[in-house]
Amino acid sequence: MATTDDLKEALDVLKGTGVRITPQRHAILEYLINSMSHPTADEIYKALEGKFPNMSVATVYNNLRVFREAGIVKELTYGDSSSRFDYVTTQHYHVICNDCGKIVDFHYPALNEVEALAAHITNFEVSHHRLEIYGTCPECAKDKKTVES
Repeated sequence: MATTDDLKEALDVLKGTGVRITPQRHAILEYLINSMSHPTADEIYKALEGKFPNMSVATVYNNLRVFREAGIVKELTYGDSSSRFDYVTTQHYHVICNDCGKIVDFHYPALNEVEALAAHITNFEVSHHRLEIYGTCPECAKDKKTVES
């Protein structure tokens, strides 16, 4: 779970790049840092519209773009579904449900060696890697068993 230090650090990064911290920007960032669900822009908008009735979905998208450009948020694109957004913390990977699209983080430090090995074997200048695991989340698996019974 994210901490208030994560929020302060992210706000400091934004201020350092000359980004003005508006109440909406602060709320969007705080929601994203505290969310473990890798929300879409629409989900963020729906979660905050009660607090900011004059905020539009475009405002959310524009702020997410600012956060992405500042390097504090990653945009996750999987297939045709809407982009999801992830606060950049430590290097981690994602397990994605084939049925509902739920994304869960997992850490596996041994994979950090993969980039060095790939660079060594291929002579590439490796910039990054992306690993995705697909399956069925426990909730969808339970629903499938209920339907089959």
